[in-house]
Amino acid sequence: MDYPTFFNRDCKFRPGRTARRGKRRRLAVVAGALALTGGLGVALLPGTGEAFREPARPGTLLERPLPLPGAVAGKPVAGRPSPGRAAAAPPAVSTSDGRLPARRAGGGPSPAVRRRLALTVRPGDSLARLLARQGIGARTVHALVHSGPEARRLRRLRPGDRIELALGRDGTVLALRYPLDPERTLVVRREGAGYEARLVTHPLERRQAHASGVIEDSLFTAAQKAGLSERLTMALAGIFGWDIDFALDLRPGDRFTVVYETLHRDGARVGEGPILAAEFVNRGRVFRAVRYTDPEGRTGYYTPEGRSVRRAFLRTPVAFTRISSRFSLRRRHPVLNRFRAHRGVDYAAPHGTPVKATGEGRVVFRGRKGGYGKVVMIRHGARYVTVYAHLSRFARGVRPGRRVRQGQVIGYVGATGLATGPHLHYEFRVDGVHRNPLTVRLPPARPVPARYREDFRRRTASLVAALDTLRRIQLARRD
Repeated sequence: MDYPTFFNRDCKFRPGRTARRGKRRRLAVVAGALALTGGLGVALLPGTGEAFREPARPGTLLERPLPLPGAVAGKPVAGRPSPGRAAAAPPAVSTSDGRLPARRAGGGPSPAVRRRLALTVRPGDSLARLLARQGIGARTVHALVHSGPEARRLRRLRPGDRIELALGRDGTVLALRYPLDPERTLVVRREGAGYEARLVTHPLERRQAHASGVIEDSLFTAAQKAGLSERLTMALAGIFGWDIDFALDLRPGDRFTVVYETLHRDGARVGEGPILAAEFVNRGRVFRAVRYTDPEGRTGYYTPEGRSVRRAFLRTPVAFTRISSRFSLRRRHPVLNRFRAHRGVDYAAPHGTPVKATGEGRVVFRGRKGGYGKVVMIRHGARYVTVYAHLSRFARGVRPGRRVRQGQVIGYVGATGLATGPHLHYEFRVDGVHRNPLTVRLPPARPVPARYREDFRRRTASLVAALDTLRRIQLARRD
């Protein structure tokens, strides 16, 4: 059987008009390609084109360079390297003071940097999530975080933090700048195939500033009118929080004076330092505190006589809330509707408000316990126990046997157990006996050691004098 007969019988295929037309098309394409090749050969003959191949000795190939538009013989074209000269290396991607590469004169970007980004950390953001929104992959994030011991700070971003990036033409991260505080900046820059992290310190000028205010409505309102930031306001409340219950004890007419540090860099104010001295007049009682660091590096706040303003316990475990129920041996229970002793203080607060340990100690119980609901119990030494009940949830790491610091968040306000609404039930026990947390006498902390008393008086004399002067000015203005 011949070849055409096989295809006609078994494959049901018969070459026809369509096949012959396809063959003609292929021949036309080949002929066109040959004609184009011949035309290019003519166009590149000497004198008619831009390059040609010169006769050479057998085994040697010589080529003339293609002349560029506007070029003059013997002179290189601007912006292109001359033959035999290497291209200039790209500029460094960060400066010695931690800034990202400077821009060209006239506002153009540095040749190595295609664009710059200033990113703000949102709640719940990690570095990976922050950079993923810019199209930067996980491999780059891993390299940045593992670029050195200092780069570990990139794992603990806080909402509101700013991160600056310098990106190359291909989208590569050339440099990252993360201001930690007014004095320190973390800089990560590209070095070869990886990254290198370093901490840059900026020299700061420290100056003193002061503010005074009178309580009319709340401490926050008065502090804002006086020009104090929220951070300094919280610090002021923390200094006197052992003697004054800011949720209960404040009265209209109470006043305060604060001496604090301001931080300046290159003549511009960039932040605030700590409170150096403060005075608070509450219900006619005068409380004063000065900041002192002893020769061993320990810092604290003391009265002008050298007694610590700190107590072994905070007066309240939640900040700026109202008391919904006081300590009483006979109170009608809002859920059980019968009289029973209420051996603690209830602080009404929004659901989820942080609850702080009032003293340093060890957690002895964490879990559910009858009408307390979710509760944490902390033992402080041999005599004291504090109780925090009706919590919505516990803070991470708080479990029986763990030590907690004074002021550490241990849980959050809720309404578990026998509760009609979100609040904290707080108890204070001395030798197993319930005491009123609002009136119990709190043990004091240690004063300035005797060997440092003279140094304390010498270094705090100017601060006490400043408080005296500001108090006279404040009283004169009121008159």
